[in-house]
Amino acid sequence: MKKIRFLNLGVILALFGILVFLAGCSTTTTSSTSNSSSWLLLIIFIAVIFGFMYFFTIRPQQKKQQEKLKMLQSLQIGDDVITNGGIYGKIQNIYADSLVIKTGSGETMRVAKWAIIGKQPSETTKTS
Repeated sequence: MKKIRFLNLGVILALFGILVFLAGCSTTTTSSTSNSSSWLLLIIFIAVIFGFMYFFTIRPQQKKQQEKLKMLQSLQIGDDVITNGGIYGKIQNIYADSLVIKTGSGETMRVAKWAIIGKQPSETTKTS
């Protein structure tokens, strides 16, 4: 939810900056220095907006992707995993792009590695 707010804020600020720039262009000035300074301010403003978008949308997504890749590379036979379909299972065999899991009912199924969303938390701390 926070990412959407920051993205919306960035879009609003970009539109405001464009509006200010267009309002500044509509006035006739005879000095070329004020025209070049308005262009410079616009370029700086756009760079700041892209900076915000990078740090609030692109960078967190890249970190999340790297963490998932590390998790997938660390999977071993016997690990309890959860798929994106909500299936819990224990890894029986690992292939290059998929793995075989054994569900709680004893059935085995082959799932793609990208479908694994995480390791199942250990059940050493059971609550009554």
